[in-house]
Amino acid sequence: MPAFETVRRVPHSAANMFDLVADAERYPRFLPLCEALKIRGRQDMGDGREVLIADMTVSFKLVRETYTSRVVLDRPHLRIDVAYLDGPFEHLDNRWTFLEAGEDACDVGFFIDYRFKNRTLGALMGAMFDRAFHKFSEAFATRADEVYGRR
Repeated sequence: MPAFETVRRVPHSAANMFDLVADAERYPRFLPLCEALKIRGRQDMGDGREVLIADMTVSFKLVRETYTSRVVLDRPHLRIDVAYLDGPFEHLDNRWTFLEAGEDACDVGFFIDYRFKNRTLGALMGAMFDRAFHKFSEAFATRADEVYGRR
């Protein structure tokens, strides 16, 4: 199964970075491959966690795919877990972590593990996904600088 994991230190607080990643509706503005993102529903769990059901459309050249996932925004633990529900994948798990790293800095962890149902689609999209994941952390760091200012 293809997997990718990275940790990147950014000059922003863990809470600010959590908020930035949790604001999924804005992804199409800055995230590579993300053509559209629609939140189908939200549920406040009452303990600082919120659950979203989201449809994300990714596109690359002539290929366009939409998948649905369950996103748990765990503010007390500064963690976001994404579980695949429906679409072109056989399996997809995604996790974000945000750890304070001194004054006004944090380490943003990103992990994704996935496999496409269709081998042809996997071969076509797989290499492109791998390149995009390498750009994700940079896209979020750049977006944080735009939203919160550079330090």
